Amino acid sequence: MFHLLGRVNSSNVMKVLWCAQELDIPYTRQDVGMEHGVVDTPAYRAKNPNGRIPTIEADGEVLWESNSCMRYLCLKAGGDARGLYPTAAMARARVDRWLDWQLSTLLPAERDLFWTMVRTPAESRDMAKVHAAVRNSAVCWTIIENQLSDGRPYIEGDGFTIADICLGVFARRWFGEEVRVPDMPQFPITRAWYDRIGQRPGFQAWVAPKLY
Repeated sequence: MFHLLGRVNSSNVMKVLWCAQELDIPYTRQDVGMEHGVVDTPAYRAKNPNGRIPTIEADGEVLWESNSCMRYLCLKAGGDARGLYPTAAMARARVDRWLDWQLSTLLPAERDLFWTMVRTPAESRDMAKVHAAVRNSAVCWTIIENQLSDGRPYIEGDGFTIADICLGVFARRWFGEEVRVPDMPQFPITRAWYDRIGQRPGFQAWVAPKLY
């Protein structure tokens, strides 16, 4: 059991919710962030000095950063965490690299696409930012397209891992109808992977709902 602080429409909270469902780990949750407030209170900042989400409370301790939260849940589950987090050193490192890449490369490239098309009123949208984000994101999704081009069903081979969770949440923000603009690259191999992971109950529950 753990307690999750964060709103469900956050990409980073979605990762943790999806991971917990894959592992069948029970939790409680409190809405935090944006319209729900809380993140700027002294009590919350004492737990998470960044004032961001998610934050989890478990085993009498506090942890923040979504990818670290997923790793923690996998480690608590033990073994290879139902295949989500391989135990072999190189296999695990290959999964970890995608989590790092999502934060360092994919997120900055894609941020303006989501924020402008989903959270900015149409009359206020800077479409130059949108098109720049499409170009920058396409460079990233080309890397994924190439990674999957050998016929593997998942990002790191035959098994579904937290790399698929991490990247799948952001694929929702590329393939979703809420963000599509004319002439966006299609990436058919990546789309097939996205459709495949999109059938998983955790995706359906937490990632598939309308973006807002």
